[in-house]
Amino acid sequence: MELKHYARLTQQALGLIEGETDYIANLANISALLNMELDDINWVGFYLFKENELVLGPFQGKPACIRISVGKGVCGTAFATKTVQRIDDVHQFAGHIACDAESNSEIVIPFYRNGELAGVLDIDSPKFNRFSEIDEKGLVDFMKEAEKRL
Repeated sequence: MELKHYARLTQQALGLIEGETDYIANLANISALLNMELDDINWVGFYLFKENELVLGPFQGKPACIRISVGKGVCGTAFATKTVQRIDDVHQFAGHIACDAESNSEIVIPFYRNGELAGVLDIDSPKFNRFSEIDEKGLVDFMKEAEKRL
């Protein structure tokens, strides 16, 4: 996928959440948009930081793990280190939490709300090596724009 596709997705997302102040409703629409527009994914959603752990937020896909400890698994690692985790083969990631055995690669992007680390965007794929550097840049830019309105 090209960066211009992510730029278009960003504009679509901003249009969906423009003027809406409900945080959860906005995250729900963002996850629905990404699920509709991204190829070869089987789960997309948010984990939100609450009471010192990540708690399942709005998502599209199969039922998921509800709580993830900070520092555990791909999502907990992304949150703890405040860095994107782009994993080509989740089965090789030490401490991977397998919520869906069909997921083989994953990208997790930490995001902020009102200047505070608020949670992570998590996207899984049944394909190995699904997420490229372009996907990472596009999704990071997407979330930077979206978080200004969350």
